[in-house]
Amino acid sequence: MKYFILLLFSFFIISCGNNKQETAAAQKPKPLMSVVKEHKSATKVRPIFLKEVEDWQELKAIDSFFVKFEKISPNEALSNALELKDLVKSLKDSVIPVLFDVPAFKARVNILENESLRLADLTLIPAIKASEVNAQVDKTILAFSGVNTKINTILAKKRFEDEIDVKVDFIGLDTTKMDDISKKSIDLRLEEKLRKKDVLDDGLKKTGQ
Repeated sequence: MKYFILLLFSFFIISCGNNKQETAAAQKPKPLMSVVKEHKSATKVRPIFLKEVEDWQELKAIDSFFVKFEKISPNEALSNALELKDLVKSLKDSVIPVLFDVPAFKARVNILENESLRLADLTLIPAIKASEVNAQVDKTILAFSGVNTKINTILAKKRFEDEIDVKVDFIGLDTTKMDDISKKSIDLRLEEKLRKKDVLDDGLKKTGQ
């Protein structure tokens, strides 16, 4: 009987010890490299311009891939870094549409490539900190935002110029005989109309009309 009570007491002590260990493990903070961080989404190509880049598969692939980085842990970011680097290289080596084959756009792509390479290089650093990975993810997303912002700028400029050509032809003006003041006046009025139309377009899309 004495041995039975001793055995029962020992079992009770061991059980309490295990429970304490399990509780301590549950309360232990999650490693920072595994903590998911929410990052600011990359700027998108404006909906009214999507048709202009719908056949640019390399750009679409990167845009889809960056969705993963909106909510991601440092470990996950590093595990996706090499694939992102390859996608950016594919974009740089792709056949760039004539409209975007300009130094200003290529510079934005080069910046994106540099940031994606830096992110990939972090995978080679054993003691890398979570804060350093998160900071580089932000820089890489910002670089892609720069690419899309330049696309929006180029297409907005093209749309505005096309609008001017149509309007001037429509009202029957000979632009070769107009002075600079007259041209500027017409350009400003058309630019204001175009701006108002963009605001209206965005409003209709938000309301689903």
